[in-house]
Order: sequence, then C-alpha cells, then structure tokens
Amino acid sequence: MEFDWSHITFEWDRSLTPQAVEESFEDPFAIRLLPDSPRFSVQARFFNLGRSSGGLGVFSVYRTNGKSVRVIAARSFTPEEQYFYQRRLNQTLAH
Repeated sequence: MEFDWSHITFEWDRSLTPQAVEESFEDPFAIRLLPDSPRFSVQARFFNLGRSSGGLGVFSVYRTNGKSVRVIAARSFTPEEQYFYQRRLNQTLAH
C-alpha cells in the first residue's frame, strides 16, 4: 500500500510519525470503519484504528483510490478508542 504524504492538512501529534501511521495500517488487527455519517460518506472518507510496530495506537481518517492512501488526519488513540480496539482484539483472539 502506498501513502501520499503530499499536501498534509493537519498538525502532527508529537508522538506520531508518518512511519507509525503507515505501520498502523499494516496491523493485522487494525479496524477499518466505513462512516455512517452522510458528511463523511459523501466525501468517501474512512477510519482506521491500528497499532504501530512500537505499540502506539493510531486513529486515522483517510481516503483511498485503491492504489494509494491519503491520510487526512491522524492522532493517538483516545481512552475510548483504546478500549474499543482492545475489546475487538480480545473478541478476535477468543475465536
């Protein structure tokens, strides 16, 4: 998967790097969500919750054309996102 880092329109969280964001997409347990809000679905934006290889939880909003990914926003997990990710991970590993 290729990432398009040109024209970044958001400020980086101090704990994040482009590498950490890319690694979060490679997380085998990453959660990709389609938005249910008309605002996001019209603009074809998606959400990714995943961990970097260093264990940092990353929430990203992105667009893709099937060949490349353009990250629109990225930040560290909030406590709620951490809980959601961990719960889904536990459910997956329990099966």
